[in-house]
Amino acid sequence: MRFYFWIALAGSTFLTAGVASAQTPPIPVKASSPAAKKAWIPPRTPDGQPDLQGIWNSASGTPVERPDELKGKEFFTQREARDWERLMNERNKTDSRPASAGVVGTYNDAFREMGTKPVKTLRTSIVTDPPDGKIPALLPQAAEARKRRLEKILHPDGPEDLALGDQCLMFSTGAPPMLPYNYNSNYRIVQTRDHVAIYVEMVHDTRIIPLDGRPHLPASVRLWYGDSVGHWEGDTLVVDTTNFIDKSSFYLEVPNLAVTGPFADENMHVVERFRRLDAETILYQFEVDDPTAYSRPWKGELTLAAAPGPIYEYACHEGNYALPDVLKAERANEKAAAAKAAK
Repeated sequence: MRFYFWIALAGSTFLTAGVASAQTPPIPVKASSPAAKKAWIPPRTPDGQPDLQGIWNSASGTPVERPDELKGKEFFTQREARDWERLMNERNKTDSRPASAGVVGTYNDAFREMGTKPVKTLRTSIVTDPPDGKIPALLPQAAEARKRRLEKILHPDGPEDLALGDQCLMFSTGAPPMLPYNYNSNYRIVQTRDHVAIYVEMVHDTRIIPLDGRPHLPASVRLWYGDSVGHWEGDTLVVDTTNFIDKSSFYLEVPNLAVTGPFADENMHVVERFRRLDAETILYQFEVDDPTAYSRPWKGELTLAAAPGPIYEYACHEGNYALPDVLKAERANEKAAAAKAAK
């Protein structure tokens, strides 16, 4: 199983962070609904904290980066959102997608969980800052590191060269920022007085976030998902994450599917904010600051929708014939190239 990064494809490659601006439109409420008569009050845990618990899904039809066809447009109208959803339904159909030269194809619609509805705030991109909805440019050294890593993924010497998803070590949906994937974008949030735990469907990992005011771990301690500490600001859970390892940068690219993704290194610093908008929605906002990877910090937001569950175990390595097959294919390619050169 190769690690393919697809987020709401909309005719061109979309990439995938912050604090919602004052321009965020209110969530539409029908005048006849009970919510129109009485403001919604977030539930509380027995400890008095805002209750974020439950199963939540991040699948969305909103692209990470604003596509050129929506240039200069920060929000959809309600009608435009419906039109966009219909467009996404059509564009996300992959059953009839033919295999191209050198590509054997990928999962069809039966396996995918491609979101089609725009985020509930009706934004046209997950990226909110820069204002153009585009992820800032990589610094030269980061761009070169990204290129080298991609080359290793496409032409691996051994299993350790493959993407972390291929190795079933971790998926980008778990590490902050938690951006949507094309399937299994589910999370379960559990709270106690002193901790919040976020269980990630892929690869059944759990982020445990202490709320007791402790500092970050020493800089010498590096973790796959970074070191997260949290606190409450009113009804908003704020999570600060540092101490990443250089191998856990989120999203790597598979160019033969015209798919690209952002990049980060061990110096990434992410601040996330979780706040209940209503009984069915969490507003998830984030800011990425990586001074050795990006030319400037960037921000984004999306909405997480309540999901019925259950979340099944993602047994990533069970029957994972793809990993040894990828390595066998690369060795066969090398042998064929050597034979050709010998002639």
